[in-house]
Amino acid sequence: MKNFKSLLKKDLIDWLLEPDNPSVRYFTLRDILGRPETDPEVKKAREGITKAGPAQKILKNQKPEGNWGPPENFYVGAKYKGTVWNIIYLASLGADKKDARVKKAAEFILKYSQDRESGGFAYRGGKNGGQHCAVIPCLTGNMVWSLIRFGFLGDRRVQRGIRWITEYQRFDDGVEKAPKGWPYEQEHCWGRHTCHMGAVKALKALAEIPAEKRNAGVRRTIEEGAEYLLKHHIFRQSHNLKKIVKPFWLRFSFPLMWNIDCLEMTGILAKLGFRDKRMDEAVDLIISKQDENGRWDNENTYLSDRLRAKPEPDRRPSKWVTLNALKALEEFYSE
Repeated sequence: MKNFKSLLKKDLIDWLLEPDNPSVRYFTLRDILGRPETDPEVKKAREGITKAGPAQKILKNQKPEGNWGPPENFYVGAKYKGTVWNIIYLASLGADKKDARVKKAAEFILKYSQDRESGGFAYRGGKNGGQHCAVIPCLTGNMVWSLIRFGFLGDRRVQRGIRWITEYQRFDDGVEKAPKGWPYEQEHCWGRHTCHMGAVKALKALAEIPAEKRNAGVRRTIEEGAEYLLKHHIFRQSHNLKKIVKPFWLRFSFPLMWNIDCLEMTGILAKLGFRDKRMDEAVDLIISKQDENGRWDNENTYLSDRLRAKPEPDRRPSKWVTLNALKALEEFYSE
């Protein structure tokens, strides 16, 4: 097995540890250098996440109830400035519920978006919860993932969201007949072929659960979801491997909202411990995208001006994409 560092053109650790980006510094210390959460430097970096940079700017504009913008526009009305999108963004940055404002945001979305009946998350809702008919898989996956990152794994409401994924998430790959009944009426999410985005976000959420806390349903769903991605060689059409599903999946970016890319998908599988030859092309693509200094660019910056705060300057080597590339390679090549 290769040492992933032998694949890198330069040592990037000092660059990623620079204090200008406390989130990247935190994840580098924890995930690349393997420092425990109790390490003083790790604790200091995480505590700084909501005190500077984009997280500070996002939280500065939060409403008293925990939302951003009108409460009812948590998903549709204020893309990408509404509550759902800021929760995904804050979770990506490494914020957690030790900050009371982050906890408020989590409680707001659990109140307004989670379907009381099923535990899934809906794109329409209110004080009485998400509308049953508006539950969708990508949002459910993203909210479960975000809430786990915030520190809510043990919360019974998050456990209900996990159960929704294990009970309802499908990984159909061109089945003869589309599934019937709730929640499968939304053809753009299901149909004869499962929406790739929904499948990826569901798998991402389950990957966030520590291995020792995954029950049989979670383990089964992970196996099914991983095989679905592997069948596609991550970014190719499963029924014609010469064709790429979406060319923009080959362009890496941060942050990712409902959208996905090859780096995210490869990173999820590697985090879950998969080392499959059907991942090789995606891994080679990641390695090939280093610049002469061994860094990776943010190739899709279309979100930058639509967010409440830019994650980093546009059109420069990206600490975020570089960090995520290193994590994917380190996990794929770990023994």
